[in-house]
This record gives sequence, C-alpha cells and structure tokens, in this order.
Amino acid sequence: MQGSNIPLAERVRPKTLEDFIGQEHLVGPGKVLEQMVHSRKGHSIIFWGPPGVGKTTLAQIIAHSLDMPFFTLSAIDSGVKDLRAVIEMARKSGHALLFIDEIHRFNKAQQDSLLGAVEKGIITLIGATTENPSFEVISALLSRCQVYVLKPLTEEHLMALVNQAMLKDEWLASQHIVIKEWEALLQLSGGDARRLLNLVELVAASLPDDHKEFTNEAVQDIVQKKMALYDKTGEQHYDIISAFIKSMRGSDPNAAVYWLARMIEGGEDPRFIARRMVILASEDIGNANPNALLLATSCFQAVEMIGYPECSLILSQTAIYLASSAKSNSATVAIGMARSLVSKTGDLPVPLSIRNAPTSLMKKMDYGKGYKYAHDFEGNFAPLEFLPDEVSGTKLYDPSDNASEARLREYLRNCWKDKYGY
Repeated sequence: MQGSNIPLAERVRPKTLEDFIGQEHLVGPGKVLEQMVHSRKGHSIIFWGPPGVGKTTLAQIIAHSLDMPFFTLSAIDSGVKDLRAVIEMARKSGHALLFIDEIHRFNKAQQDSLLGAVEKGIITLIGATTENPSFEVISALLSRCQVYVLKPLTEEHLMALVNQAMLKDEWLASQHIVIKEWEALLQLSGGDARRLLNLVELVAASLPDDHKEFTNEAVQDIVQKKMALYDKTGEQHYDIISAFIKSMRGSDPNAAVYWLARMIEGGEDPRFIARRMVILASEDIGNANPNALLLATSCFQAVEMIGYPECSLILSQTAIYLASSAKSNSATVAIGMARSLVSKTGDLPVPLSIRNAPTSLMKKMDYGKGYKYAHDFEGNFAPLEFLPDEVSGTKLYDPSDNASEARLREYLRNCWKDKYGY
C-alpha cells in the first residue's frame, strides 16, 4: 500500500516474462530469454541499455526460473571484499547467480576478481550497464558473457506499464485514477519505467481523494512542489553533471544554467558542483583566462560559507562566466605529456647547474655551478638548461589559439625560439 517503504515500481515488478512489458526482441515467444527461462539453462549475460527499461527485472525473472541462489550487488557501493564474500557463498552452495548493477563502475581489479568464478561456473553473472560494455567491461570477462541490448521503452510501453500497475497494485487500484493527459507523465519519466511508476504514485497520493484526475498541469504542479526528478546516487547524478560540464566546456551558458538548475532542484550538494567547476577552470580554460580559476575557487569557498539557497546565485554566476570564457586545454595536455615522458624516461638526473647546493661539499661537486639568476639579466631572462640532457628541447606546453595565450607564446618565442620552436 502507499505510504509503505516499498515504492510502487518495486511492488508491481513483474515476476514472469508473461507480465514483462517491452524488449520483445528478447522476451517474445521463441526469443533468446524466453528460451532460457523455459529451458532453465542459464548463461552469463551483460544487459546494455538506458535506465529503467527492465535490466534488473529480467535478471530477477531469470534467477527465479533457474532456481538457484541469487545475489545482487551494486557497483556504486560494493568492492572486491563484497565480491569475494558472494563468491565464497556461491562456492559453498555449488552455484549461484550474481546480478551486478552498473557493472561499468567496477574497476579492472574488481572485474578481474570475478573472472575465475565465472570461468569455473561457480557464478552465473548478469551485469547491467548503461555504457558500451566493449569499452567498460574487461575483454576476458566480456568474452564469457552474451551481450543483450535493451531498447528504450516506447510511449505505448510506458502507458501499458501504468495501466498494468493500476490493475495489479491494491492501493493504486483503490484510488480510481483517471489519466486525462499523458504528456507530462511521459516527459518527466524520461523513458524510465521505474521513475514513471513512482511518479504516478506521488501524483496519486498528492491529489485530493475526490478528484484523482491526472492532467498535465496537475502533474507538473505536484512534481515542482513535491519532487525533484534527480537521483543523487544513480544514473542522473552522473548524466546531469556530465551535461553540465560539457555545456560549460562547449561555451553554452544557457545549457549550463539549465543543468545547474536541475541539480539545484534535485538537492545536489553545492560543494560537489563547485568542486567540478574548479576542475573545469583549469582543465578546459586554463591560461586562456587565468581569472576563471580564481572565480571558481572563490565560488567553492563562498558555497561552503553560505549554503543553499543563496549559494545558487554564486553557482549561477560562476557557471555563466566559465561557459562564456575562452577555452584552452593546453595545461591539461602539457601535464599529460610530461607525466608520460616521466614514465618512459624514469628518474633522470637534475642538471648540476640547477641543483640545490646548501653545503660546501655539494659546491665542490659542482652543484649549482653555472646557474644564472634570471633577475640579474636584461628582461629577467637568462638562457639555461632546465631539463635533463636526455630530454633537452622537449616541448610539452604549446599555447592554444586565444588572446591570453598568444601573449604567452610571444614571450616564450622571444626566450626559447631556437630551443623549443615557439
């Protein structure tokens, strides 16, 4: 019943393929999952598809049909220790089915720890991912699984799910709901069946007892007042922060403020938002506009001092500034190239001329010999070798094409044209 701790989407979750709506290419008569369920012969699977299209439900239906111990882990909050515990329980029982939600969030070490149990048949794995498994699942594990692509649900599927729920759920059936308009429900669901059903429950509980009529206006009004459609621990958390960052990187302040508003309305931690803007200020703007990092850092400090709701203004100001700023990833590229060079060349010796020489012994060993103090020379510059001999002349920083870095390039050209080619 409504008001319990079990959401509507969970209460009406299908237990058989006959009740399952959507994914006809997998569950229809004679299709691969229908054959698996009826033959009771399972194999390891990766379900790839958008959120809320039936990945978890299909895993539970398969587990029930195979009549074996069933374990569930979420890659968001599970680690190698949890995996080993499940594998040990499976070993003791002889065999088990393990469902891992968001398996793409497991790192290589975590995925490697599954491999032996899957190879030996101790574990039949069902993984769910919204990301392309070819890139996110290690090849050794992927080769032992069948990948099944789940399609987005159509409007007809979503409407059928709601109608089915109104018949199956005792509390929802007692509400005598009339859905006059579907557009707002479907739009706000984003094609996610779980979100749609829980939205239906929210709206039904919020409407007066004598008038359970769903209209677009009523749905929008209730959602705005009672619920922000933003899951701070799930897919939307990652998708929306990704959209926010990419909008600023793409110099679209309108989109940036829109996604910022989505996070604010969803109650996202403002420090998380501000922290990501500090990173973007260096990663994507850098020396094209050094003030960006100053503003982003000030934003982070202000957010910590002020908090919601006032810090929304500070977040908005900063997001607009960063989105509207000139862009450069030259600092990001430079440190990436430098780290790669270090990993390839190892611990090369520091040139003697720029070594520290705090003792007389070190001075006798020529530490610091030949060093030229830049401020003793015209223009505060003196040519000197600052890199190890083995990598001398390696250009790691290449200024991007923007007004601020054009000035840097001109200065560096005057200093190092012959050596680095600026």
